[in-house]
Amino acid sequence: MPTVRRAVRARFRKCRRGRGAALRWLGAVALGLTGTALVGCSPSRQPSPVDTLVTDPRPGDGTAVTAPQAGTPVTIAFGGDVHFEGVVGERLATDPLTTLGPITAMLSRADIAMVNLETAVTTRGTPARKGYVFRAPPSAFTALRTAGVDVATLANNHGMDYGPDGLWDTLAGARAAGFPVVGIGTDDAQAYAPVRLTVRGQRIAVIGATQVIDDDLVSAWSAGPGKPGLASAKNVPRLLEAVRAARENTDTLVVYLHWGRELDDCPTASQRSLAPQLVAAGADVVVGSHSHVLLGGGWQSDGAYVDYGLGNFVFYASGTGPDTASGVLTLTVAGRAVTAADWTPARIVGGVPRPVEGADATVARMEWDRLRSCTDLDAVPPHPLTASGDAKTTIASPLAG
Repeated sequence: MPTVRRAVRARFRKCRRGRGAALRWLGAVALGLTGTALVGCSPSRQPSPVDTLVTDPRPGDGTAVTAPQAGTPVTIAFGGDVHFEGVVGERLATDPLTTLGPITAMLSRADIAMVNLETAVTTRGTPARKGYVFRAPPSAFTALRTAGVDVATLANNHGMDYGPDGLWDTLAGARAAGFPVVGIGTDDAQAYAPVRLTVRGQRIAVIGATQVIDDDLVSAWSAGPGKPGLASAKNVPRLLEAVRAARENTDTLVVYLHWGRELDDCPTASQRSLAPQLVAAGADVVVGSHSHVLLGGGWQSDGAYVDYGLGNFVFYASGTGPDTASGVLTLTVAGRAVTAADWTPARIVGGVPRPVEGADATVARMEWDRLRSCTDLDAVPPHPLTASGDAKTTIASPLAG
């Protein structure tokens, strides 16, 4: 019971800092709740007006957007792949309130926290004909929310492991839990739609999509007009269309992808091709997972932040191999500027990430920095900062069209 009380107190502190009052889930479309908003810890309020707007030329479609001149800093924490199989499923069955363990403190500290939920949330359906299929009960959403997670993407190669029944149950479970999900829907409009959150007046939009779907399942699993499924990043024009649409009335736009090659700690050619296209279309942050190992992250020359692989997060990996190296990436954003990035290393033990400390943490951070060497990304942001830490008015981009 003391552990449960600590988890509840952590969640309460997250709300009391103003997240509940200042954070609204406006992406109701992504949950099939058109015309409504899901409210967090306390009653919602209208976003604060942006006092000063500037034209930001970063999008490459020839259009300009408006962004705060000096946005209020917001922290966004990202974890990698989550499922509830094996020992993690046992933890979930024992107590959803403590399933994610000590990493809860790190997730709860951020204004927004997000993971890749790599499972169907259902007790029904027919398993897909593939090597691994994952599913979890609806209590998975309770476990995530209690741990401080605010939104999850289901656009991955396990989101439809239990077919259309599993998809409908996943959406229904998210709706019943009031838990925002992206990358999945009853049609392509819903699957590619962003979840919109407001934190202290800052308008954050999040999109999820997957580059990874088994070849023989791409057609069946990809959402389309009048067709349920996942947001496929294989359909690049459709994804870029969604990013451009989400850019409107957004201060910070995040795209979370399922991408990469399993056990490869350098980005693939398709990853390196897609990331700048998403940034040119309007994304400020592009992160993802799938490879089961960590990949490098950093700033592009135009100021956007890209992380090519967040690794496993809540997973049945064990031992001391690279597939158990984990952590939380916390970005500080201010309008369109990503002003800081912090990596908190962890090691998966008993299915959940446990932060490492002391000399082990120093070594883990050095290894994370080393992974950047094959990415062409920078360890520091390219644009100068004002004394307050906010980015200067205009972010120039060589990708602007």
